[in-house]
Amino acid sequence: MTDFTVQLATLVGAGIPIVRALTILRGQARAGPFKRVLTELVDDVAAGSPLSEAMGKHERVFDRLYAAMVHAGEAGGVLDPVLRRLATFREKAGEVRSKIVGAMVYPAIVLLVATVVVSIVVVWVIPRFREIFDSFGVGVPRTTQILLDVSDAVVTYWYLFFGLPVVLLFLHAVLLERSTGYRYRVHALLLALPVFGDVLQQGFVAGFARTFGTLIEAGVAHLDALAIVRDSSPSDVFARAVEDVRRTVREGETIAVPLADSGVFDDLVVNMVDVGEETGELDAMLLRVADAYEGQVDRKIDTLFKMLEPALLVAMAIVVGFIVVALFMPLMSIMNELQSAA
Repeated sequence: MTDFTVQLATLVGAGIPIVRALTILRGQARAGPFKRVLTELVDDVAAGSPLSEAMGKHERVFDRLYAAMVHAGEAGGVLDPVLRRLATFREKAGEVRSKIVGAMVYPAIVLLVATVVVSIVVVWVIPRFREIFDSFGVGVPRTTQILLDVSDAVVTYWYLFFGLPVVLLFLHAVLLERSTGYRYRVHALLLALPVFGDVLQQGFVAGFARTFGTLIEAGVAHLDALAIVRDSSPSDVFARAVEDVRRTVREGETIAVPLADSGVFDDLVVNMVDVGEETGELDAMLLRVADAYEGQVDRKIDTLFKMLEPALLVAMAIVVGFIVVALFMPLMSIMNELQSAA
C-alpha cells in the first residue's frame, strides 16, 4: 500500500490521468487480491466514479483515513500533494511499526525456544532422572523434590498446562473482538503498565498527532478529521477520549480545552495545539508533536529492548541453572555411594 501510494503520487504529479496511472500500477502489481482491487478501481474510475468513492468500496484495503484524504484532494484540486502527504504518512507509520516488530523478534524467539526446551525437559527428561533415583533408592534434596513434583504435575495434568493457555488466549481474542467493555479495560490496563505503558501512550499520541495533522493539512474539516482519528485509533481509551474531544468541539469549544480534560494528552500536546489554533497553524504544530513523540518512542523502544534482552538471558540462566543443580545433586550422591562401595 505504501509503495502503491508513492507510485500513484509520482504518476499523478507527472500529469498522468488517474485512469492511466491506475492502469500502469495494475500492470505492475503481482497477481492476487490487490491486483483485483486495482482492476475494480480502474473500471469504476473509468466509468466516471471519483477515486475516493471507488476506494471507499474497498475499506479493508483503503481505510477511512485514506479515502477521506483522497476525497479532500479531489475536492480542492490538489490530489497530487495530498497523495504525497499520504505516502509520507504511511512511510512514517510503517517505520515506527517496523521498528517495534523488529525489536520484538529477538525476545520472542528467545521466549519461544526457552518455553519449548523447558517443556521438553519437564515432560521427558526429568521423569527419566526420577527412574534413576528410584532405582538406586537415593534420597533427593528439597530442590530436586520440588522439580520432580512439578514434572509429575505437568505430565499428569498436561491438558491444563498446555491446553488452558491456548483456551484462554482464544477466549481473550474473542472478547477483544466482541466485548467493548473488556477491550476498553484491557487497553486501559496496558496503558497503566510501568515503562511499557508510557511507550504505548506516547506512540498513541504520536499516531493521533500524525493522523490529525495530516488530515487537517489535506483540508479535511476538523470534526470529520476527529471522527477518522477516532475510528482509526488502535486503543479504545484514546478513541473514547477523541470522541469526547469531538463532541465538545462540535458544541463550539476549542480543541485544546477538551484535550486537556481527557487525561490522556500531556501538557506539551495541549499547549502545542493551543498555539496552533491561535496562530492558524494547527496542522504544522500537530506534525511537530508527531515528530517529537515518534523520536521519543524510538529511543524508549531501543532502551526497553536493550534491557529486555539481557533480562531474558538472565531469567533463562536461572531456570536452567536450577534444573541442572536440582538434577545433578542426587547424581553426585549416587556416584559417591558407588565409589564408596567400590
